[in-house]
Amino acid sequence: MVLKTPEEYLESIKRPVNLYLFGEKIQDFWNHPIIKPSINTVKKIYELAQDPNYQEIMTARSHLTGEIINRFTHIHQSTEDLIKKVNMLRLLGQHTACCFQRCVGFDAANALYSVTFEMDKKFGTDYHERFKKYWSEVQAQDLMVGGAMTDPKGDRSKRPIEQPNPDAYLHVVEDSEDGIVVRGAKIHQTGFLNSHRAIIMPTLALRPGEEKYAVSFGVDTNEKGIIMIYGRQSCDTRKLEKNPLDIGNYKYGGQEIFVIFDDVFVPKEHVFMNGEIEFSGELVNRFAGFHRQSYGGCKVGVGDVLIGATALAAEFNGVQNASHVRDKLIEMTHLNETLFSCGIACSSLGFPRQAGNYEMNMLLANVCKQNVTRFPYEIARLAEDIAGGLICTMPSEADLRSNEIGPLLEKYLSTCENLSPEDRYKILRFIENLTMGVASVSYRTESMHGAGSPQAQRIMIYRESKLGEKKQFAKDILDID
Repeated sequence: MVLKTPEEYLESIKRPVNLYLFGEKIQDFWNHPIIKPSINTVKKIYELAQDPNYQEIMTARSHLTGEIINRFTHIHQSTEDLIKKVNMLRLLGQHTACCFQRCVGFDAANALYSVTFEMDKKFGTDYHERFKKYWSEVQAQDLMVGGAMTDPKGDRSKRPIEQPNPDAYLHVVEDSEDGIVVRGAKIHQTGFLNSHRAIIMPTLALRPGEEKYAVSFGVDTNEKGIIMIYGRQSCDTRKLEKNPLDIGNYKYGGQEIFVIFDDVFVPKEHVFMNGEIEFSGELVNRFAGFHRQSYGGCKVGVGDVLIGATALAAEFNGVQNASHVRDKLIEMTHLNETLFSCGIACSSLGFPRQAGNYEMNMLLANVCKQNVTRFPYEIARLAEDIAGGLICTMPSEADLRSNEIGPLLEKYLSTCENLSPEDRYKILRFIENLTMGVASVSYRTESMHGAGSPQAQRIMIYRESKLGEKKQFAKDILDID
């Protein structure tokens, strides 16, 4: 069994990378106060995988090597695996209250596993064997693997080959017996900096003439030619302050990276698609299905924490027994469990692909994500309703600690007996963080746009809706030929 400890993971990412933040090149990124919370989040994954209480859900036995591995490197072998994935993501959301950055690479690997098998079957290529060897290395070293799909896209009314800027979509610029050279960018890349490796995929179904854009490969995140620019998030500079009460979730956080591929060489053995346009759309769809399933776990776990924080805010205000407050907490729970139900449902109705790995039910995975584009917004609204306006007008921690005005703030911010104003600060800033601050990027905004914006799910729901079969039901009942 090869499972890294949190400390071993931290040491393993201490390597030179080409990273920029606020216009400056960053050295020793693992010590930067804005970045450290996102690393703490990943360390929590490695910590829970070491905990005997969670090993059943956090680990699995590899069908490639026979060894016990981190579940984030597992290729699903049953519907039970699919269900455990959703439960694992909920567990991690409950422990971190933010995006834990590993779902994209996990979902990309499971999509590539079946797509490479089917490409080889049709074209006689060896992509599947390449990928299995590559992924066995990932499992054996307990590596964190990110995933990258979204391109900048340039003028979205134009196809990739019609763009004034040919690099608006990542593409192959050189192709030889040894490998390929790629150029372009991938944006909104969750956890890319904190990953050892990344799987790169095309961003849409491609057409004849667009073969150079139909490319998928694995790459080390510190490979020569990769430039990373750290994405800004609301209230991110609060992490630079020395006042943890003002941060909200001061332990954990997410991470989004703008990644530029400036003529990056990829060896042949790490290339998993190169020009097979007819499989590009299938890879996109399968990845999206797996990732939309994921949201039935991760967003639910964060929702659990937000519901708990909101209940505490009500208790701190002395209104926990008010009927309208209880009703709002019930509604938050109802919405959250509905999301979880969708994640479990699409997993329970999973099926095996030709390659032997299991895939979720595509229709219900898209229904799951469609609900995720809506329900977290209502959950957040109800949290803000119960918490009150103080979540966005409260003075700073420095004011609370001030010798002159601190005692006055303590006097007027005191509510229930035996409750310190400091604890009230913590819970209100935490709700602010989850609904409006840094964590809201991974809870609300990512709920909308992650794994495809709402229209992407509606397109897939229409495709998977079997309207012809449903029309036939009505015809049969009514004796219509």
